[in-house]
Amino acid sequence: MSLPVIPAPAHFTLSDETFILTSSTGVAVESPELARLAARFAADVELDCGLALTGNAGITLAVEPVDDLPAAAGLRADGDPVDERYGLEVAADGIRVWGATVEAVYRGLTSLRQLISAYLQDGVAVLPAVRIVDGPRFAWRGLSLDVVRTFHGPGEVRRIINMLSLYKLNVLHLHLTDDQGWRVEVPSRPLLTEVGAAGAIGDRPGGYYSQAELAELVAYAAERYVTVVPEIDMPGHTSAVFTAYPPLGPDEARSVDLGNGESIQLNTLDPGRDETWAFVGDVLDGVIPQFPQSAYVHIGGDETWGMADEDHAAFVERAAALVRARGKKVVGWQEIARADLEPEDVAQYWLDLDVDSMVQNPDLPTPPEELLPILVEGLRKAKYDAPKALEQGAKLIVSPVTWLYFDRPHADASSDPDQEEARKHLGMEFYGAASIEHGVTWDPVDSLPGVDSADQVAGVEAAIWCESIVTAADLELMLLPRLPGAAEKAWARPGTDWPEYASRLGRQSASWRRRNWTWLQSVEVDWA
Repeated sequence: MSLPVIPAPAHFTLSDETFILTSSTGVAVESPELARLAARFAADVELDCGLALTGNAGITLAVEPVDDLPAAAGLRADGDPVDERYGLEVAADGIRVWGATVEAVYRGLTSLRQLISAYLQDGVAVLPAVRIVDGPRFAWRGLSLDVVRTFHGPGEVRRIINMLSLYKLNVLHLHLTDDQGWRVEVPSRPLLTEVGAAGAIGDRPGGYYSQAELAELVAYAAERYVTVVPEIDMPGHTSAVFTAYPPLGPDEARSVDLGNGESIQLNTLDPGRDETWAFVGDVLDGVIPQFPQSAYVHIGGDETWGMADEDHAAFVERAAALVRARGKKVVGWQEIARADLEPEDVAQYWLDLDVDSMVQNPDLPTPPEELLPILVEGLRKAKYDAPKALEQGAKLIVSPVTWLYFDRPHADASSDPDQEEARKHLGMEFYGAASIEHGVTWDPVDSLPGVDSADQVAGVEAAIWCESIVTAADLELMLLPRLPGAAEKAWARPGTDWPEYASRLGRQSASWRRRNWTWLQSVEVDWA
């Protein structure tokens, strides 16, 4: 028998007894530092399933070590070596949740929340007696969220944070800048938001997060043990910068028309100009203080189409040095490995595509003739990026397109006719469609060429890009039910059996309905 919990616990033992949980159940804490956690748990249970826990006993929380599991591999985005291992025991006379740290207890409570939601009927949850000992496989477990191509306001970002937290994902990587817009205030460069934030893709509305809004989001995430990591994408993907500050741009802008009303920009910041570095310094000084929990700054470094290799390397190395000089660590897309890295740097591996087979595939759309050789050249270099990063002692964040790009179209049909209509336009056709099963039948170490050990992996991070995503409902439809699968790969031990996982996944929908989250109602899953 499996438990309706995602990610799957490392170890659990069931027995024949049950615990009857009702509204008269309450939460007691063995140390004052857990009081806020108890209140947060009670509030979340009511949001998950409508059950208000009004008593003062039945569930006990404690800080105690859990030594029965190995520590997590990888790196944490907050830079702290926090132990997240926890225990959870349901017995006939009560429930006990313990962990080595307050955060570990929080992780255990997310498992208990899932159990309550799955077993609740008519205001009563008959929970099976079980003892769980659990902890993460990888320390960095996250989602990269594109808020540029479509601007998602603070309310929607909070909903995403709640999803991450429920499934023990602990990083929200905000992709804050790109060609289509700039979403974060830099006080010394006001035109970035006054001008650069005005648009998005096509005629979609722009916008940005004020410093106050970001402070609230960062605090909201921290309360749920999610670290928000900022990405300032450079030296490419900087058209919004050039719109706001034209002197930073090239003398002659270059782009390639994609034939669908969009274009790919071939313009980059110039590492040979003093004004470039004055700008980068201003941006880092303005952005870093807004993300105090993050030990890292993501510098992008990807898709610098047409930029000379030596210029790209020079830019990455100097930008990375500026980040380090401000007391932060460096993370960037895998292309930063073409420069000299330091062992503490992190490269985000995403390009696992076979460009030659893609070019020859008649079922995939053909890029414009002018763009094709630029794409092919850049993508062929990509197969050397991960090995170069590892050779330099850097670790990898695992984010391969094949399994973790959630802007791939859904391959599964939906039982909802409106979702079937949405499936026709959601997702990047170029990547090919992917099923929910596909997203869990792989491994972050064994499935990646050149990766031999979990010690080479900083963590696992999914990504959602918003070229085809217009509304919050679109965004959630592409995230769910994929997001729990990413959590399964990042937290749980290797090996996922699809029928068993699908059974656990189907039981999640009770809380999704209650929270009004949108998810693809795949016909391949029995949604309880």
